[in-house]
Amino acid sequence: MTARIYISGFVQNVGYRQFVKGIARQVGLTGWAKNLFDGRVEVLLSGDQEIIEKTIKKFWEGPFLAEVKSIDVDWVKEENLDGFEILH
Repeated sequence: MTARIYISGFVQNVGYRQFVKGIARQVGLTGWAKNLFDGRVEVLLSGDQEIIEKTIKKFWEGPFLAEVKSIDVDWVKEENLDGFEILH
């Protein structure tokens, strides 16, 4: 399964993408994270659906200084991804 996730709040310039990358690598998910121009962070996670759902719950914590206001998830057609990247 693959989930496209949009995280809003105070999530840019606080290490949020690195936080997401660390969690994804710990649990064996692939994908990427990037900042959006509107202040949100977009994340694509691919792997086991149950693991993705548990991982998304951890995204509410965020790194120190981050303040997550909302998380929106869209399940999309699976993509073949290798590793986890931070996109710019």
